[in-house]
Amino acid sequence: MSSEKRLREKLMVALEPIRLDIVNESELHAGHRSSPGTGESHFRVLIVSPMFAGVSRVGRHRMVNDAIADELKGGGIHALALATYAPGEALE
Repeated sequence: MSSEKRLREKLMVALEPIRLDIVNESELHAGHRSSPGTGESHFRVLIVSPMFAGVSRVGRHRMVNDAIADELKGGGIHALALATYAPGEALE
């Protein structure tokens, strides 16, 4: 299973989002010294979840990181850009 699919599955189960966009940006970093060259190392995630209501941005990021901790520990994901919103918040 690809890293993107594992991310999607774990985030869907843990945070029950009403919107989840995952963009693989690894090709933008190909050839960089710290890039592992796997084609699945850099991701941008937009997630809208009712579970984020009343939670600070740092708290939301911790929730995401906790949900995908195994993926982050494995070293395959080098960079993860997060945009986390509760329903009704303006998306930037």
